[in-house]
This record gives sequence, structure tokens and C-alpha cells, in this order.
Amino acid sequence: MRVLPSSDSVNGETFTVADFLEAGREALKLTLVVGGDNINRIIKEPIVNRPGLALTGFFEHFAWKRLQLIGKSETAYLRSLDDKVRLERLAALCERKAFCYVFTNGQKPLEDEVKLAKELGAVIMTTPMKTRHFTHHSAFILEKLSAPRTSIYGTMVEVGGLGVLIEGDPGLGKSETALGLIKRGSALIADDLTCIRKAIGNNLLYASASESTAGYMEIRGIGIMHIPSIFGVNSVREEKRLQLVITFKRLNDIKSEIDRVGQTRRVKTILDVDVPNIIIPVSEGRDLVNLVETAAQQQRLMEAGYDPVEALSERLRQRADVNKKIIKSKKRGSGNV
Repeated sequence: MRVLPSSDSVNGETFTVADFLEAGREALKLTLVVGGDNINRIIKEPIVNRPGLALTGFFEHFAWKRLQLIGKSETAYLRSLDDKVRLERLAALCERKAFCYVFTNGQKPLEDEVKLAKELGAVIMTTPMKTRHFTHHSAFILEKLSAPRTSIYGTMVEVGGLGVLIEGDPGLGKSETALGLIKRGSALIADDLTCIRKAIGNNLLYASASESTAGYMEIRGIGIMHIPSIFGVNSVREEKRLQLVITFKRLNDIKSEIDRVGQTRRVKTILDVDVPNIIIPVSEGRDLVNLVETAAQQQRLMEAGYDPVEALSERLRQRADVNKKIIKSKKRGSGNV
């Protein structure tokens, strides 16, 4: 199964039956019965479909691009038919390009159905899961496989429960900062290269590491480190929602761009989703670990509805109003003397 795409896929990833089988072999308890030569065929729509009326010969609006789920009802209906009619109905589904079938509840296709699948190039899998459970759990796997995704050079950490991506030019201390955060209780998601997927349903971004580098970091002067072996299993996370992007830039490169008050709200657009973005100037002696940790705490506060810039502006406005009233009162008093 492809975890790291070769390029951005804003409209979603394509995936095959083999990808689905690998992803769901354990979670969905899938077993391949027939069709091993055809498992590299692409699943065009990431959802399951119960053939229902199609088994009776009614094919208007038949969702042939989806995985076809054969539950107890479908199996009972098929078994009630004459053998010739039963095979004709199944062949009709395959002829309309529905090529992938999953039998639930531990049911298995009959020998003549397996033979038919071989002849027509169909794929049949089985699972002991109940139909409703399979439908529910497969939806999450199919969504992950088809999700729009990209990869970004940067280090992803969970800081105080907030998913933070640290990006910037090489040599600015991204990994070293992440290591300092981990020693203070944060968790590593990905180092150097972060995989991003978009959850279409809620338009949120989730970050993870590639399977080959998960749990590992590279620190200049030390080399490759396996974080959970050093700091324990709680020092890593498999996946985390991306809520803040922190960009490291050399101080000399952005002196004219620095927003000392923080009134300008920057965003970084990833897969058509805007993520809050903070630029932190890097210079000798700056405590980047403390700054990133504080930036994450500030972002959590803002997500809770408290904006310190607006709060300070409102306080200054109220003080100005009070001072105006005092000045007017004094003027009126001096005018009566």
C-alpha cells in the first residue's frame, strides 16, 4: 500500500484492491478467495455497495464502481434461485464492470461462483465480520486510502495536545527543537518529511510519518535516533491533526517583516485548507523550544476563543473612554468656576 505519494493529490488518491486488502487484512479480517491476478485493479469509488435490486436484474443506477458487499440477505436470495439463474445474475454484475465482492458473516461463495469469478476476472474476499460492522469499519479505511494527500519537508510534533508542524530551511534547528520538546513531554509525529492527508468529511488535515521512518529522528552530530526506545512509547504518535504551522526564518532575512504585536494572522494553505502560520525569527541565543511551546499554548488559547490582541485593544479602548470622560468632567468643572 502506498503511504507516501510521489506528488500532491488534491482531488484524492487512487488505490487498488491490493491496497484495500493490505490495509484491511487485519482490521477487517479479510481473506482473498479468488482473483489474485486482478487485485491491482483500481477501486473507482471509496465506498461499499449492497447490490440489492441489481441481483434481481434491475441495473438502473447500479453503483458498479464500488466494492460490492454480499451480506446474509444477498446470499439468502441468491441461494433461493435456480443454479443457472443464480450464475446468470452474478455474471450480469461482472459484465457491468462490478469486479470486487466481499462476503460477510463468514459466508463463502459456492464452487461454481468461484469458477465464474475466475472466468470473468472478478475478485472475491470473505470476512467473518457482521455486515453492519464491516460497513462501518471499512468506511474509515476507504476514506484514508482515497484521501487527498501530500508531503511537506518539516518536523511534526504534538505539543500540549496541539499538532504543530515546524518547517524552515535546513540547518535552522527544526529537529533539535523537536527533540527539546520531546524531552519536555511532547510527542514526535514525523521528522524531516511529514505526510499530510485531508479528511474530506470535516475538511481537516492529519499528519503522520512514512512507514519507513516512523519513530526515528536524525540529529546532526548524534545521528539516527529511535525516539520510543530512548524516551518511551508515549513519546511518539502515529497520526495527529495539523493545527499550527511554525516557520523558522533567519532573523536577518525577515527584519522588515516581523510583526511584534501579532496582529497579522498568517495562514499556510495545504490541500486547500488554511492552517494558522507563525513565523519565528531564528538567531543565536534564542530559546526555540520555549518559543514553540509558548506559540502552541497561545494557539490553543485562541482556538478556545480568547484573542490576546483583541483583548488588549478592547482594554486600551475602555481606558481611553474612561480618560475622555474624566477630561470632559474636568473641563465642565473648570467652566463653572
